[in-house]
Amino acid sequence: MLEFFKQLSLIKRIVIGIVVGGILGVFLPQWSFIAILGSLFVGALKGIAPLLVFVLIMASVSKHQSETQTFIKPIISLYLLTTLLAAIVAVLASYIFPLTISLQEVSGSQEAPKALIDVLTTILNNIVQNPLQAMIEGNYLGVLFWSALIGFAMRTRKNSVKEVIDEFSQAITGVVQLVIAMAPFGIAGLVFDSVASTGLAGLAQYGRLLLLLVGTMLVVDLIVYPLVAFVLIRQNPYPLVWFCLKESAIPAFFTRSSAANIPINMMLAKRLGLTKESYSISLPLGATINMGGAAITISIMTLATVHTLGIAVPFSLTLMLCVLSALAACGASGIAGGSLLLIPLACSLFGISNDIAMQVVGVGFIIGVVQDSVETAVNSSNDLFFTAIGEFSDLRKRGEKINLKERLLDK
Repeated sequence: MLEFFKQLSLIKRIVIGIVVGGILGVFLPQWSFIAILGSLFVGALKGIAPLLVFVLIMASVSKHQSETQTFIKPIISLYLLTTLLAAIVAVLASYIFPLTISLQEVSGSQEAPKALIDVLTTILNNIVQNPLQAMIEGNYLGVLFWSALIGFAMRTRKNSVKEVIDEFSQAITGVVQLVIAMAPFGIAGLVFDSVASTGLAGLAQYGRLLLLLVGTMLVVDLIVYPLVAFVLIRQNPYPLVWFCLKESAIPAFFTRSSAANIPINMMLAKRLGLTKESYSISLPLGATINMGGAAITISIMTLATVHTLGIAVPFSLTLMLCVLSALAACGASGIAGGSLLLIPLACSLFGISNDIAMQVVGVGFIIGVVQDSVETAVNSSNDLFFTAIGEFSDLRKRGEKINLKERLLDK
């Protein structure tokens, strides 16, 4: 039985954990000790997440090198623009369909700072906090600032030093993957606690949350992104959209890793006749910074928490959330469920405590079987989509004619 369980994929084990936790919560709610598994899992994530963000960003910044032009600039611009657009659509969706989620130890409503200067002052103070203290307290603004600053300083060091940093970041990623391997047990505890304390009605809220997340991702992927592409290339982009969904999104859905999907996207870019000097750089880079799906997850989960706590949010703060979600999403690559670990960063903008934010991360892992798969499919397939659109758009500006249908013929 144990060997059979080990041979199952993480997704299947998580599904088993959800089912087992739900059944135990319904029929044996008095077994409160099972909930400890959930608290231990959330506690482990809470402990390792700041260190993970710190080393990944430091390693990424230190290794970055300025490359020759080709079509890189328009592609990167597209990555950043569309990630921001995804965050904006997610915020709008959250206000059109406001949702609340079941959280423990939520005492009444909390107030967000009403004056923008108060928000900026708090943000600036958090940014310059001692980096070790920032990691201990889960202050992600400070973690982001110091890791990026140290990464820039490391760019002038020897390659051997950068390799050590990269190896260290991979080691920490391995630790996080070990923690996530325990997700079936932790999620069983979280589901048990939710069902035992709030009943199946609480889980129905998660279903509505999942529907909003996936629905927003589909709107962005099938409407917003093609509209941007049409403006740039002045051709019907949907043949390319379907090609990317069929050839890139499907494998990404099951691997749940943009990095693992890079070789597939490389092969597809070659089939599309794209410039190798461009896609060999833009596709790996896209796996890091093209994170529209992650921006959607961060924005919607954060605003669901805000609605649950009854926080009144001024318009200026929602704009800051869009920008922050887009920037934070760029650090979500390289690990399954990475966007969930950045929810506390967005929650800190509204004065939400790290303890409550990590409960939301736990909710994210419950729905992550579907959410993270769809998110990865959206992110990775659009690495290829925007690499193609960026190149076609630049060629069009130079006066060259691009026939999208011919490029996709027999593909």
